[in-house]
Amino acid sequence: MPKKIAILGSTGSIGVNTLDIVRNSKNRFKVSGLAAGGNIALLEKQIREFKPKYAALFDEKKTSLLKKRLGRLKVEIFSGIEGLIKVASIPDTKMVVSAIVGAAGLIPTFAALKCGKDIALANKETLVIAGELFMKHSRKKRVRIIPVDSEHSAIFQCINGTTNRKIKKIILTASGGPFLTYPAKQFEKITTRKALNHPNWNMGPKITIDSATLMNKGLEVIEAHWLFGIDENRIDVVIHPESIVHSMVEFIDTSIIAQMGLPDMRVPINYALNYPERVSTNLPTLNLTKTKTLTFSEPDYKKFPCLEYAFHALRIGRTMPAVLNAANEVAVQAFLSGSISFTGIPKIIKKLMRKHQPKKVMKISDIMQADLWARVEAKKLCER
Repeated sequence: MPKKIAILGSTGSIGVNTLDIVRNSKNRFKVSGLAAGGNIALLEKQIREFKPKYAALFDEKKTSLLKKRLGRLKVEIFSGIEGLIKVASIPDTKMVVSAIVGAAGLIPTFAALKCGKDIALANKETLVIAGELFMKHSRKKRVRIIPVDSEHSAIFQCINGTTNRKIKKIILTASGGPFLTYPAKQFEKITTRKALNHPNWNMGPKITIDSATLMNKGLEVIEAHWLFGIDENRIDVVIHPESIVHSMVEFIDTSIIAQMGLPDMRVPINYALNYPERVSTNLPTLNLTKTKTLTFSEPDYKKFPCLEYAFHALRIGRTMPAVLNAANEVAVQAFLSGSISFTGIPKIIKKLMRKHQPKKVMKISDIMQADLWARVEAKKLCER
């Protein structure tokens, strides 16, 4: 019997790549549900091809149009956050792929967790803002959390069941983004077009900007802390422009194990969907004789302060990571819309973190309150 999966964020880059894996492995997977933000054209196409029983559109205003376009096709359509929760909670679904970008993915991913679904996690913000609560519930429900991010998938594969006591440190690799060698004095003039031109990966606009500021790597540090139970003093970040080594783990005997491969998100997605099996793909393989050189260097925290802010938020804990994430989401959107400069992104995050009085997280509502406060305050700063 094919494994039934639901995809939250099916029209984004992770969702599209996930469906490409499914398309080439129809005997292994059946799509039970699809959820998207507002791209009805692509969602309609996906529904017609993969024929899920349920689908959801977060943008409630477009739901009636989607229903009209689908006509008499046998699929139940839901809308809004409740719709996403419905798709995440389909009874016979075995795995939910959490690929919604940003904090919007938290509630439906938590819903999947509470229903006991295994989760292929691409939405790093779930662990950034609610890591302690999320991992606590995953242990209680005995749910498997399989990382989809290439870096965390690499760490997951390198650890391979090893206990934390045997791990000396985790080494996250970062491409450095498009401005690795760009002079800091030119950062104020960086345009959205330049920032969206990532040298190695094809991602959505928000994640691409996060990669340019190195905030993406900062968020991954927090995610790694919760996924693998490793404190921030044992998490290093190294710049690796070739994006061939996806991350490494150093063990207590000083051995370092790395996971390598071409930068293609279908590889970690395929691994997550099929775990614990390894299943072949039709993807090109890495030829090290052609690559020849792999380089590594330390990140420049002065040029890319967002990375340091993430470490700082992790050390403080409580509601501070939620504020870090919300401030970043608002600032990135403001940059993409032309409201602020590239250097305005870290400035806004810094101001919000200084202003916030972190509180202990007891329940999801504590996180959502901090998230809302940060968004309101960040928008005020952007407008100024």
